[in-house]
Amino acid sequence: MTLRYTFAYIALIVAVNYGFTVVPLVEMPGGEKWPPLSLVVGFIFIARDFAQREIGHRVIFAMLLAAGLSYVMASPFVAFASLAAFLVSEFADWAVYSFTGRPFAQRVLLSSALSTPLDSAVFLALIGHLSVSGVVAMTLSKMLGALMVWWLVRRQEIQISQRTG
Repeated sequence: MTLRYTFAYIALIVAVNYGFTVVPLVEMPGGEKWPPLSLVVGFIFIARDFAQREIGHRVIFAMLLAAGLSYVMASPFVAFASLAAFLVSEFADWAVYSFTGRPFAQRVLLSSALSTPLDSAVFLALIGHLSVSGVVAMTLSKMLGALMVWWLVRRQEIQISQRTG
């Protein structure tokens, strides 16, 4: 069994958490401060979806490992906020994966639609930068990534069904 997406998931979490500790906040219109790396967090959600295909619900252990590495390599403050946000969003993601029974492409889209706003709100609240515009911007960036992956996976599912059908 290959674990490339699981390792990518762990590496992305640590890299982004480290980035949150070194990349300065950007001032948005209206004076709100916002972390610009929030725009790339969507890739973590996609990596999680693929890691979940590799290792199932044990993806929670990959997340905990990434949080531990982030605690050491980044900032304990950011690592805690990230872990809390991922736990909340992971539970939402788990519920979609466990109870919908939908094809993978649909689960990617549904789980992202539910988990990304939760993750954004929890993370921004815990780092002290919760705002509607911040949650919306983070959620939209994550959903853009989810839509791209949904389109690719859906296309692949259609091609497979045409070959076997």
